[in-house]
Amino acid sequence: MNILILTGKFGMGHFSASQSLREQLLQAFPEAQVQVEDFPAYAMPNLSEVMYKAFDLVVSHGSHLFNTYYKLTALGRPDARPPFEGLFLDKLVELLHQRRPDAVIATHPLCAQLVSRLKGEWGLDLPLITCVTDVTSHPEWINQNTDCYLVPSREVRRALAAKGVDPALVCVTGIPVRREFRTLPRRTGRGERELLIMGGGLGLLPRDDSFYEKLSAIPGVHTTVITGRNQKLFRRLSGRWENIQAVGYTSQVWEYMARADLIVTKPGGITLFETIFAQVPILTWPPALQQERSNARWLTQAGIGWVAESQDCAREIQELLLDRPRLASAAARMGRLKEQLEVESLDRLMEAIVKTQEAAV
Repeated sequence: MNILILTGKFGMGHFSASQSLREQLLQAFPEAQVQVEDFPAYAMPNLSEVMYKAFDLVVSHGSHLFNTYYKLTALGRPDARPPFEGLFLDKLVELLHQRRPDAVIATHPLCAQLVSRLKGEWGLDLPLITCVTDVTSHPEWINQNTDCYLVPSREVRRALAAKGVDPALVCVTGIPVRREFRTLPRRTGRGERELLIMGGGLGLLPRDDSFYEKLSAIPGVHTTVITGRNQKLFRRLSGRWENIQAVGYTSQVWEYMARADLIVTKPGGITLFETIFAQVPILTWPPALQQERSNARWLTQAGIGWVAESQDCAREIQELLLDRPRLASAAARMGRLKEQLEVESLDRLMEAIVKTQEAAV
């Protein structure tokens, strides 16, 4: 079996989901070939870094521009034609000829759109599985030549059905996360509370010193702040407050989640499902991006976390950390959701791969 996973590094969530899918597939099929390809980098090797940096800049400092685009495209129809379609399609044909996969999994809308276009207009006979990496049913994910959708929640499955997608094609698997998050040991009760604050790869965190002063003053609480690639913030926080530990970029976030009683971070799709599988309640910053708002609505409706009123949410953090029953209730809901997803995820993914392969024969 030869499976090609197509993705893009517009943020690291899509790429992270691809790596986790690869891990799950190789665990189920040790003899399989599973490759992950950053398709924009393959198609435009000289421009992709500039494109990704521009995207990070817009997300960090121009979220209103991104949201305007997102809302406008949300009003559009499925089977959207992506930008640079001609160039991308030629490069996709080249890539598929090189790799000759038995099935393609797309973890970014652009990749799903392109493969669907090849299937519909060029007669490509290749199973396409689309993995949706936010709690959303945005039309950019919907393409008529998709053989299977892997979606985060039952709510997304219902929303896709309302937009005309056959529910039989939709598998509720959650968003793929690494095995380490799915197998963390359960925490036992202890005196000191542990708070984990994360700012994503870019380290987008509050800048005001008073926020960290308030955190350090919360009695019986130790705080770890993962600053990602924000070296300026890392240097500013390191060793400054007695009860705060600053950590730079790390690829082993699960080690810090294993010790946490509460996580404060932005509501990205991957991060949200990492906390679910780790069973650590989450308080999110007020979401800036449109898909983050969808994620935040879902997590509050599911009762597994909360959305802060502002960036300066030290008071809310203290109230939650001191309210053990409230944290325990959210963690228990996460546990039930985790059990549901574990039952469905790998089995449904394998079923989708086998089914699409049989349909292509």
